[in-house]
Amino acid sequence: MNQTSPARFQTEFEFTLPKGYLDPTGILHRQGTMRLATASDEILPLADPRVEKNPAYLACIVLARVIVKLGSLQDIDVKVIEGLFAQDFEYLQRLYEQLNGSDDPAAALAAGPLAEDSEPRTYHKGIRTVGES
Repeated sequence: MNQTSPARFQTEFEFTLPKGYLDPTGILHRQGTMRLATASDEILPLADPRVEKNPAYLACIVLARVIVKLGSLQDIDVKVIEGLFAQDFEYLQRLYEQLNGSDDPAAALAAGPLAEDSEPRTYHKGIRTVGES
């Protein structure tokens, strides 16, 4: 029987922040990697008391869960996400929605609209979770 190997499914995607995260020691981190979200990445943060008090905080928690690398940082937690410049935070939210809202994340990423010169798209403020429209 002739078996062909299945196509490799890409789950992690590299990005470059427009400005970069400036850590407490003054090092700027711009290169990072985001993985595709799992159901638990979207569901579990909904029970977090910070989200119950302020639903917009959901984006911070979800991004901290799916960003697996940012420069030379050892851990990416909500404090890192809170410390992002607004432009970078918006960029990561758009990237998240683009990667997780597509049947083919690699093709969606290649098509834009994350480039600075592309026409802006309308996004919800904050990350949408399963079942939201």
